[in-house]
Amino acid sequence: MAVAYKDYYKLLGVDRGAAAADISKAYKKLARKYHPDLNPGDKVAEEKFKEINEAYEVLKDPEKRKLYDQLGPNWQHGQQFQGEPGFENVHFTFNGKNFDGSGFSDFFETLFGGGSHFGGFGQSGGRGNANFGPDPFSGFAQRPRRGSDVEAELSLSLEDVQRGGRRPVTLQTPQGPKTLEVNVPSGIRDGAKLRLSGQGNSLPGGSPGDLFLRVRYLPHNIFKVDGDDLLCDVALAPWEAVLGAKVEVPTLEGKVEMQIPAGSSSGRKFRLRGKGLGNAAKRGDLLARVMIRVPTQLNDTEKELWNKLAEISSFKARN
Repeated sequence: MAVAYKDYYKLLGVDRGAAAADISKAYKKLARKYHPDLNPGDKVAEEKFKEINEAYEVLKDPEKRKLYDQLGPNWQHGQQFQGEPGFENVHFTFNGKNFDGSGFSDFFETLFGGGSHFGGFGQSGGRGNANFGPDPFSGFAQRPRRGSDVEAELSLSLEDVQRGGRRPVTLQTPQGPKTLEVNVPSGIRDGAKLRLSGQGNSLPGGSPGDLFLRVRYLPHNIFKVDGDDLLCDVALAPWEAVLGAKVEVPTLEGKVEMQIPAGSSSGRKFRLRGKGLGNAAKRGDLLARVMIRVPTQLNDTEKELWNKLAEISSFKARN
């Protein structure tokens, strides 16, 4: 089975004589750059992340690195090398479980055998193999593989945001619709993320990633959002604004009565404390803005009265 040589030092951007600390530093820098959480949906970054993890898996361990370095002079980068005779028919088991060779590259599996533990295969009564000889890494644990995380949007009405609680969410997946139950904290902010552990993509033989639901507020026909505060307009007739009135104001829980004082001009705001968004310990306010509406059609009597008011009123709208 022909397998392409992989230059692990080049993948991490270090010299062959690099110290362990320099290898670790280079790995951490690249892992942050190509981590799937920071590059959602980027297949190139995902593949790069796998390669640098494989390189670090070898170079961080003195025994593995020593064996890898011994191979370097024989199999130069870009060439092909051949597994020893009979390799393609060898079947490995690790801790009593079959190993399918997935996870690391063919190059890695050819050198180290892969699996959850390197060891326990080969001839009976020993830790060797007729084709490979002694296994130098018996008992070395491989880092479990983990599926990628998934991000989706969770659209909520303002009423659902404030109500909070458990609610079903249906997502479209490659396998078809998937319904999950999500616990929505009361008053959760727009743009916040909810994490559902183990509900992301999975890999054969590995643990699944996580699902992140980003909250998005649906547009509301009455309220506008300003942080934890809500804004709404309250229409007043001209005489209500002049004389004062008790009017109904909408809230997320239903309408409440509010006293509008006499002489309230259009644009004036009134605060209803604790009627905005948030949990019981810290909830925003509702700001009701007065908007004066005037009649557009008048009968003869109404027009006469408005004319009379205009004649006798001392009010000046423009000084």
